[in-house]
Formats: sequence, structure tokens, C-alpha cells
Amino acid sequence: MTDAPPILAAGCVLWRPALSGQGIEIALVFRPKWTDWSHPKGKLKRGEEARSGAVREVLEETGATCVLGVELPTVRYRDQGRPKEVRYWAAQATGGSFEPNREVTRLLWLAPDDARTRLTRDRDKELVDALLETRGSRKAHPGTTTA
Repeated sequence: MTDAPPILAAGCVLWRPALSGQGIEIALVFRPKWTDWSHPKGKLKRGEEARSGAVREVLEETGATCVLGVELPTVRYRDQGRPKEVRYWAAQATGGSFEPNREVTRLLWLAPDDARTRLTRDRDKELVDALLETRGSRKAHPGTTTA
């Protein structure tokens, strides 16, 4: 028996220059439905390209506009028994403001080490490392993380 086709989703590791002027801060969202801290992401709409879906999800969940950078590792896992595939990009926040909504009730901007500590899932922590490894590089580093 073969698995159903994967649920396709996209998201970003959203970052901005730190307000202190030293390093960067990473945006994390709290999703009450799952009681977790994660990166902004969500399912693609029918026919939607992953890049535009990632930008849409960032705007919907954080209120931030962003510019996509390098593609980060794709994450594959099972969600309620179905395979799920989430493509991620590094994305620099360019504006906007957060308003709590149905899916996301809190947004935090944290230094990378603090973000790693706050994230609920190891696969999301690995994306912080991937962002730091590729930041400043114009070359994409596609890969796969399995959880």
C-alpha cells in the first residue's frame, strides 16, 4: 500500500537585524491549536507556488512583509498520519506589524540561541542553524531534514 500524496506547505525562517545593532533576531509564532512555538508556515492553496505560499503565510501569521533569500532544507514528517512536506526559505522582514489572529496569538523576535531554546520541535531548531550557515550567501543550499 502506498502513502497518500504529501500535504504540501511552505514557510520561512523570518529574520531582521537585531534592534541592538548586533546580529539578527528570528521571528517565532505561538500556535494555540498545537500549543507550540514554530516558524511561520502553512499549507499551500491549490495551484499555489511554494515561494508565494511562504510569503503569504508569513504575512498572514506575523503581519510582516518579507523578501525571500536562500532556500533552506525541506522538512518531511507525518502530520496526523499523512506525509507532509514543508519547503522553507530564509526571509528578511521588511515591514508590517503583528496582530494576534485565529492561528497565531503571539509573536516573538529572539536572538538565534534564544529562538533555538524556545522552539518546540527539533526540526525547527535545525532550520535556525541552516539560516545561520547560509546567511550572507547567495547560493541556495537545498537539502532535506527528516523528523
